[in-house]
Amino acid sequence: MRRVKSSTMDGDLQKVFGSPVSKLYEAAVGHDASPALARALELRSFLALTEEQVARVRDRVCADMDPDRDMGELSADKLRFDAQWLEAALDARDGYRAALGELLRTMPPPDQRARPIRTAQLRVTAALPPSAAPAPQRARAARARRP
Repeated sequence: MRRVKSSTMDGDLQKVFGSPVSKLYEAAVGHDASPALARALELRSFLALTEEQVARVRDRVCADMDPDRDMGELSADKLRFDAQWLEAALDARDGYRAALGELLRTMPPPDQRARPIRTAQLRVTAALPPSAAPAPQRARAARARRP
């Protein structure tokens, strides 16, 4: 049994992050993992689970509707319940796909992600001469009124 279930967005993740999903999960546990990678993999995990739910309901409905199955076993209540369950799972899947797609679209390019963050405070090393300082607004207005 595979530890990482596939999802419909695995190819997009691999394209954006440049590694297969299994390697991305390994990278995400490191101390220097990016928050964007962690968020993307979290959304991907929810998506994979939801897609598995969709497939289970689909398979159950297909089995219930098998032409070789006894028609006496059909249950409208069971099919209504499965339709509600399928609708909820499809809505969740669509939401996770949209959220993950938006995250991947808005991420900076890979070469811009690795830039070091500047933490040093800038300091003023020279003061402006008094004549270079702008005059207060009131002083200009007062001079302009005099003939």
